[in-house]
Amino acid sequence: MSLLPYSLARPFLFGLDAETAHELTMQGLARLQGTPLEWAYCNGMVDDAIELAGLKLPNRVGLAAGLDKNARCIDGLGALGFGFVEVGTVTPKAQPGNPKPRMFRLPRANALINRLGFNNDGLDAFIANVKRSSFRQKGRVLGLNIGKNAATPIENATSDYLACLRGVYPHADYVTVNISSPNTSNLRSLQSDAALDGLLGAVASEREVLARGHGRRVPIFVKIAPDLDQAQVEVIAAALKRHGMDGVVATNTTIGRDAVKGLPHAEEAGGLSGAPVLQASNRVIGQLRAALGKGFPIVGVGGVMSAEDAVSKITAGADVVQIYTGLIYRGPDLVSQSARAIRRLRNPA
Repeated sequence: MSLLPYSLARPFLFGLDAETAHELTMQGLARLQGTPLEWAYCNGMVDDAIELAGLKLPNRVGLAAGLDKNARCIDGLGALGFGFVEVGTVTPKAQPGNPKPRMFRLPRANALINRLGFNNDGLDAFIANVKRSSFRQKGRVLGLNIGKNAATPIENATSDYLACLRGVYPHADYVTVNISSPNTSNLRSLQSDAALDGLLGAVASEREVLARGHGRRVPIFVKIAPDLDQAQVEVIAAALKRHGMDGVVATNTTIGRDAVKGLPHAEEAGGLSGAPVLQASNRVIGQLRAALGKGFPIVGVGGVMSAEDAVSKITAGADVVQIYTGLIYRGPDLVSQSARAIRRLRNPA
């Protein structure tokens, strides 16, 4: 448990607008990481090792992409007890994202809505930050999440993904291809049959070139949305296997609003995350597991607000889980609580 209880910090942070609180937190982590003051918030690592896609993870709870878009705080976030950390989404060129305000809390639903729109400092700055981190040098697992620029026409999206893949490849333990954010125009159309085949075919071919050049084969995961029916999930599952992808991250935020109707900010445009996504995410995880079979790696993310929620993702069919919005509402202790609960599920004694 961290020395500084999150219950003391949360009222202050929730007194600020959501994006200001986020930026303040990230600035603090960036300043404190690697210093003795890191001990004020760090958590011990729960030991529950697993090998996934050839990667050795110390436990089954990771950080989801989106919290640290520019890879500024890899070491600080890693100190919270995560078994693995994923940062990004990065795009080839820097972009400001959508106009503010673009993040909204829905506390009564334990939820967030964001329409950030892949705001980031671009690929070169992202890689420079990754290289400054000591996280991978300590044997920890780092995922780098890639996307397309908003200004790039959807028919040219593949070129952006390949540019990012080439840039991040030498510095990643795995790469996640994000085709499921609702905040970049038409991005989710890449989940359809023909578009997905084209993109994943190009990514697979480029990965083989990079693997030969760098002497190692970096696993590639694909991040999908919760707003898919069973037929769409089965199409995606078949494409993942056909193109030799190494795993799937299920899921991103939802555009659905049924669970938050009538609440302040409920009708804001953007992706809804937090507790309302749990059921839809777990449904997709279960459908993926049925379509992909026993051995295909699934990362479960969406709505983990408690240790019980983390366990529900494993029972739905995920191998490991990721947290983002739960960290905002519950604080760093959620990481170790979830990791211990998953370990107990596997070893009841």
